[in-house]
Amino acid sequence: MLNLLLRKLKMGRLTEKGGNSLTNQKPSKLPSSFRQSLQARHLDCGSCNGCDWELTALGNSFYDHQHLGIDFVASPRHADLLMCTGPGSTQLLMAAHETYEAMPRPKWVVAVGDCAIDGGVFRGAYACEEGIGKVLTVDVEIPGCPPKPEDIIKALLEFMGKR
Repeated sequence: MLNLLLRKLKMGRLTEKGGNSLTNQKPSKLPSSFRQSLQARHLDCGSCNGCDWELTALGNSFYDHQHLGIDFVASPRHADLLMCTGPGSTQLLMAAHETYEAMPRPKWVVAVGDCAIDGGVFRGAYACEEGIGKVLTVDVEIPGCPPKPEDIIKALLEFMGKR
């Protein structure tokens, strides 16, 4: 118990924020109407669910993606952004393409995690592609196995021109 208390004191409060991260804004390639809010559709393309859990963590009270103007939607017809996790298993390639085609224009694709970028630990497996980039044009890559929620939010805010 003492070790746990000492570790907690050494780590500090987990809920502390380190200053305002939105002060240095960079120009975005997004049209101005998309810089205030972004509607994202998550598509699991055969992942191990590590990246999916990190995307789910964005909705908790600590990260609060809706406060930052990022929202996950249930239908690709309402989405501006397609967030893909996983290497792109052969059974899901057609679904990924159909989901992308169902999105209104303009539309963007984000590869979340090493598997979505280049196949990750599944690279060379018989039942998957080497990343979702072989099927869809990827606009933003978020590396990591799995990427931390902070990295996902940072990449999305940079994409929106808010960071």
